Amino acid sequence: MPDRIISPQPQEEESRLDRALRPQRLADLIGQDRVRENLAILIEAAQQRTEALDHVLLYGPPGLGKTTLAHIIANEMETPIRVTSGPAIERAGDLAAILSNLREKEVLFIDEVHRLGRAIEEILYPAMEDFALDFIIGKGPSARSIRLKLPHFTVVAATTRLALLTAPLRARFGAVFRVDFYDQEALEAIVRRAAWVLQVEIDDAGAAEIARRGRGTPRVALRLLRRVRDFAQVRADGHITAPVACDALQMLEVDECGLDDLDRRVLHTIIEKFAGGPVGLDTIAAAISEEPDTIMDVVEPYLLQLGFLDRTPRGRTATARAYEHLQIPYQRPEQPALL
Repeated sequence: MPDRIISPQPQEEESRLDRALRPQRLADLIGQDRVRENLAILIEAAQQRTEALDHVLLYGPPGLGKTTLAHIIANEMETPIRVTSGPAIERAGDLAAILSNLREKEVLFIDEVHRLGRAIEEILYPAMEDFALDFIIGKGPSARSIRLKLPHFTVVAATTRLALLTAPLRARFGAVFRVDFYDQEALEAIVRRAAWVLQVEIDDAGAAEIARRGRGTPRVALRLLRRVRDFAQVRADGHITAPVACDALQMLEVDECGLDDLDRRVLHTIIEKFAGGPVGLDTIAAAISEEPDTIMDVVEPYLLQLGFLDRTPRGRTATARAYEHLQIPYQRPEQPALL
């Protein structure tokens, strides 16, 4: 009787490709010139002093390479990296166990750091500032405090919601960098490099077409490249040109500005159901059966960047550019009469 195939080889292959697509050194990083230059100075200074790197906070929209930067920092410092996330640390004891097992100069990467619980943050404060863990043993009058010394380590934290970080936690990071959207030229270079890693034939026009619809985000551009690769393999002899990329992305319902179905649904809802706005975020989410956080974190940043959406104190409004893109006649909202 033949054995059933249950090995995780496809997942392992996907993970291997994902690691290959990520740059490993600052010199290989494309884009983010300001962040790259500042990190290079911090790392070189720390290495010259033979000290652990100061704590680093990376913030910005999802998919822009914050996790990649954390691994690059560890590689440049030639130290191991421990990876965790805010939601994964449920109890203070979990964080204490992680911290007590760190070695000198090691990097601890905390993704979604804004989702750490307040009690857990209290453990992190002395660990980051004094490199120590404080424990309370016993209860009542017999209780006493014990301080456990920790090796000098580096916390690299990433967040998409900087405003949700408490002020004491932000203050303990010695370097805070915003990771911005990538320009067209940088995204094209990322797509060409990824195509070389994936052993896909692509011309400059094909790379430009994918990059144009990548929403300024490497994660999105690389996802589109993989789907266009599949289309080219089946219908275009494996070679990606601009027409092939256009046909593939049209099948994926990604338009020339990079808007997908969810983006267009949000804009159509604001324009057609609420006369262009203003309308509240929760109302938009209820109208299209999506979570408000999904709209705020995934959809809005790019629509705001394109100038298709405005945030006002009364809610979201669609701009004239959004009407033009969706080919809907634009009517300027009437101004209230002055008394």
